[in-house]
Amino acid sequence: MNTSVNICGVNFKNPVTTASGTCGFGRDFLNFYKPEQLGAIVVKGLTLAPRLGNPPVRIAETPAGMLNSIGLQNPGVEKFIAEELPWLKERNATVIANIAGSCIDDYCEMARILSDTSVDMIEMNISCPNVKEGGVAFGTNPATVEKITSSVKKVCTKPLIVKLSPNVTDITQTAHAAEVGGADCLSLINTLLGMRIDIKTKRPVLHNNVGALSGPAVKPVAVRMVWQVRKVTDLPIIGMGGIASWEDAVEFLMAGANAVSIGCAAFSNPSVPLEVIDGIEKYMEANNISDISEITGSVIPY
Repeated sequence: MNTSVNICGVNFKNPVTTASGTCGFGRDFLNFYKPEQLGAIVVKGLTLAPRLGNPPVRIAETPAGMLNSIGLQNPGVEKFIAEELPWLKERNATVIANIAGSCIDDYCEMARILSDTSVDMIEMNISCPNVKEGGVAFGTNPATVEKITSSVKKVCTKPLIVKLSPNVTDITQTAHAAEVGGADCLSLINTLLGMRIDIKTKRPVLHNNVGALSGPAVKPVAVRMVWQVRKVTDLPIIGMGGIASWEDAVEFLMAGANAVSIGCAAFSNPSVPLEVIDGIEKYMEANNISDISEITGSVIPY
């Protein structure tokens, strides 16, 4: 059986990756798996300068998921390049750097810097607020999606993944805009926007009032959006959103994903990435599937 996938010329030994922000830089889960065992490691979101993130409370449980408002706490791109990337590459891990910014120039500068390193791909988080445009997220306006993708692509020599926001009316429009802008690959979905209120204090549970909803609660939305996007593009898709088992992962592949990312589930079950890899292999064996690509897009709609 062949479980490897090739995305934009980068070989993943299997279709399982981590979701950005959920595995740090790969060291946190060494007691459970090695970074090189996965198809790729998508590292914590990076910004040009170090960030301390938002004040607590930054995480809250919800039914079938969690809210987070970490605020992109990270050591900055230069420290990642100096201290974390060499360690990952020494282990022969496939590394995807995730970048975030408050203006297009930030994204362009980070893409330029990372293009001169050994990262294998760059994932662009466009769910960040565009400070120069009144704080509206880059990823909610198709015209802005095309503009930022086009601008970054001009300076980015690594395969560029555009991570799509689900907080839109029609995700196929932003997917199309990213493709027109020159995206090499799409990843979806990013988190949904959510909120919890403490009824005793009448105050939001999170200090930032609202946060990013992830976990099993978002999976049906994510599967639907991957299916919709696959119908309008031939670009590789990395699907994510509530994957907690190999069955979940196979759903995403059938919907049209070429690979999947696991995030929230790893907090309660750190071994879930390996369980998903093993489960996919057993599913392929049981169904006489010789190549993982046979599963991608195989859903039969009514």
